[in-house]
Amino acid sequence: MIRGVIFDLDGVLLDSMAIWNDLGARYLRGQGLVPEPGLNTILFSMSMEQGAAYLKAHYPLPLSETEILSGIQTMLRDFYYDEVPAKAGAGETLAFLQSRGIPMAAATSSPRTHVTRALERLGLLGYLSAIFTTGELGKSKHQPDIYHLAADALHTAPAETLVCEDSLYALRTAKAAGYRTAGLYDANGESDQAGLRDAAEVYLTSLAEFPAAWERLDN
Repeated sequence: MIRGVIFDLDGVLLDSMAIWNDLGARYLRGQGLVPEPGLNTILFSMSMEQGAAYLKAHYPLPLSETEILSGIQTMLRDFYYDEVPAKAGAGETLAFLQSRGIPMAAATSSPRTHVTRALERLGLLGYLSAIFTTGELGKSKHQPDIYHLAADALHTAPAETLVCEDSLYALRTAKAAGYRTAGLYDANGESDQAGLRDAAEVYLTSLAEFPAAWERLDN
């Protein structure tokens, strides 16, 4: 039986992946500049610091790299604080699990202040008993440490803990560490949906499918 659930946030509970895919172009448009075609692909594998350096080198921005980075970070913060919506069915899914006495935690790669403010604004924060971030941990989801921390907080073993992820690499990490897994489709997320579907114990095209999937998983 499943006794606890760990949710990723971006692309799972929060409909936030679009801004990560459009961050550089969105910043340039805010500065009155036209981004080059394919900019988001160019910036995808870069850190925010590297991305700021790229924008400084390739666009007529009268700002230092530090100022550009600060502007991007402020734009991202404001998006989480004021704009990001919940994924369809997020509130219903959390309420469904709460009604069954299943404790929940979050494991995210986004800054704690950003996601906490977003979850609070959307009325979702109270469902989660704990939030863990890769930034604070100092390890990415290529390693299972963040899931182990969340499971410890839930007082559940990996084999009785469901991890919900929209990215293939993270889901594979959780699966290899012995966790139950649910893969969730996000239109702006994982490009290898076939791989996500194959790797996950259950694959959801929407959180609206979660209650039915729960009945298949929790037996």
